[in-house]
Amino acid sequence: MGCQRDIAARIIAKKADYILALKSNQGSLREDVETFANEQKTRDFVDSQISCHETIDADHGRLETRKYTVFHNVEWLQARHNWPALRGVIMVESQREFRDKVERETRYYITSTTLPAERSGPMIRDHWAIENALHWVLDMTFRDDQRRIRTENAPSNFTTLIHMAANLFRKAPGKDSLRMRRHTAAWDDDYLVSLIAA
Repeated sequence: MGCQRDIAARIIAKKADYILALKSNQGSLREDVETFANEQKTRDFVDSQISCHETIDADHGRLETRKYTVFHNVEWLQARHNWPALRGVIMVESQREFRDKVERETRYYITSTTLPAERSGPMIRDHWAIENALHWVLDMTFRDDQRRIRTENAPSNFTTLIHMAANLFRKAPGKDSLRMRRHTAAWDDDYLVSLIAA
């Protein structure tokens, strides 16, 4: 969590805003946000200043509904955790329906913005689209999900190297796929040097 706090502080120092996902390993901040959001939802948000936005997408037989709820009065959370420029909490409730299967997921975010849900919701969705695209590239091109590196800092270090390689392949001129560029780099030393020297 210290790392995210530092990131938030640096973003604020540059006079920008952040929307940061709260993960389960973030201790009492995540717990406080989840408890608060669930309690307010149960009470129909009577004690909160909120804005809401809902999107429904249907694609290839899949129906996905996302409900974004932004809590605008979070002074109590800021007083408790002293987070850089914290001004809001966002709850995203997703429901995916595909054939006879229904999946539900709730994610939480903290933000320095005061934007209403209809504006902050699309920002979160765009971020997830980028993350999903990156994951797809890493999995399909580098077989990321099949990697068996587990010792100490090795997984984090290897992931950094993979991201660097993916960025080098993306910047390379030409119309070959990333997978083809990876194969070419493995077999052609001159091509590999051209990627690194570019």
